[in-house]
Amino acid sequence: MSRRDAVRQEPSAGQDIVARLRAEIVRNVFAPEAKLKFVDMTKRYDVGIGTLREALSQLVTEGFVTLEVGKGFRVAPVSREDLTEITDHYVDFELRALADAISRGDDEWESRIVASKHRLNIIESQPWSVRMERHSEWVERHREFHEALVGACEKQWLFRLRSLMFDQLDRYRFLTKMVPEGLGVRKFNEHWEIMQATLERNVDKATSLLEEHIRDVSEEGLKSL
Repeated sequence: MSRRDAVRQEPSAGQDIVARLRAEIVRNVFAPEAKLKFVDMTKRYDVGIGTLREALSQLVTEGFVTLEVGKGFRVAPVSREDLTEITDHYVDFELRALADAISRGDDEWESRIVASKHRLNIIESQPWSVRMERHSEWVERHREFHEALVGACEKQWLFRLRSLMFDQLDRYRFLTKMVPEGLGVRKFNEHWEIMQATLERNVDKATSLLEEHIRDVSEEGLKSL
């Protein structure tokens, strides 16, 4: 079983609400600092107040939601400083997870990387207008590719922390809209280079390329905040 499968076991009802709420906050369905009203949220997710409160409380610990006494729950605010710190943490966790995966990965791990990259290529090789139409698919396939890269990481907490930071960074990706067309083409090439270095088991090259890839996207995001 891959680390991804071990961490993402069949969710309970409460965990499912947490995942749905997190995903909608990441996708900017709820804007930064938007008030999360119980009367609206219980109807939207078809859950009781107790279950919703527990879910929101967990997202407070993850940094996606804030709680003010007497004012209730709100979507966490965003800032340039926050994006910079998130990027630094994500880079640290992701590079360590990739290095561990490279040292432990087997043929199945390599196959998952190649397959996920192929699925990503189907969209990234399309004209820009088509890629924009299929952006929601790209988001999921992009996540799958990066998870496949680190999928052989055996350090459970490291994998969980990198996943949390990935979601936080993805939130900013949505908030700052799409990357410019020129940057999108460059990212296509970078994904290929990262995959090749990873499959070659070249830790130094793979982690260096991956860090540059992550920080470049964050720099674009900073310009939009």
